[in-house]
Amino acid sequence: MTINRIELLRSRYGQSLDFDSEWHECLTTLLSHRSIRAYRPDPLPSGTLELIIASAQSAATSSNLQTWSVVAIEDVQRKAQLAALAGNQKHIQQCPLFLVWLADLARLAHIAESRGMSSAGLDYLEMFVTATIDAALAAQNATIAAESLGLGTVYIGAMRNHPEKVAAILKLPPRVFAVFGLCVGYPDSPPTAIKPRLPQSAILHRERYDLTVQDAAIAQYNEIMQNFYREQQMNVAGDWAEHSVKRIATPQSLSGRDRLREALKNLGFELR
Repeated sequence: MTINRIELLRSRYGQSLDFDSEWHECLTTLLSHRSIRAYRPDPLPSGTLELIIASAQSAATSSNLQTWSVVAIEDVQRKAQLAALAGNQKHIQQCPLFLVWLADLARLAHIAESRGMSSAGLDYLEMFVTATIDAALAAQNATIAAESLGLGTVYIGAMRNHPEKVAAILKLPPRVFAVFGLCVGYPDSPPTAIKPRLPQSAILHRERYDLTVQDAAIAQYNEIMQNFYREQQMNVAGDWAEHSVKRIATPQSLSGRDRLREALKNLGFELR
């Protein structure tokens, strides 16, 4: 089914609009993204994983340090263990391929040690941030590649709910942290609707940041999302702003991630 640019943009923003610019097929893939939470068990064609990883490695990386790694998981029992740590999300067990994306400073530490050189810079927060960004950029490239091949994906931030237990299951060495997971596979349901995002007026600032435009943009988005929930027959109480604030209201709202600094220390990150 071919969806034109106007339909895609309307779905992405919940209102009719278009931009006067050239259009390429990669934009269709990007704007068509939606999270998939039901998968067929069909294995992926040979070479698919390697092609996805090649795409991930084509992402930008700070100073070419490549401070990320990924663990590809197909074993049923290991997926079940990780699913249990992530709130029993069934799609982790359903998908034929589960990728865990890692902020990885162990490789550089190993290289420095093997050459008898210092790696004291790895103990600073900057390097953890660099590794996390590297992992995120790589994973997003992989996601786009997978979706361009007709596969579905969904990110699993709940890998951060129990960092030490995830590290134990994956045998991660010190200075390696599971940033998030990614389910990959063939969708086992009709395509879900594209969820609208905030108006560009809320996130696009020209020349300097301006917080004064937020209230109008958020009010508009609350209405768009309530219309979306009605159209999709989703029984959701409250608006987007209320849902979002509830997610940050207390440390307990963070689903165990309020102890992330402690967990990172336990995993060998000094974060000076």
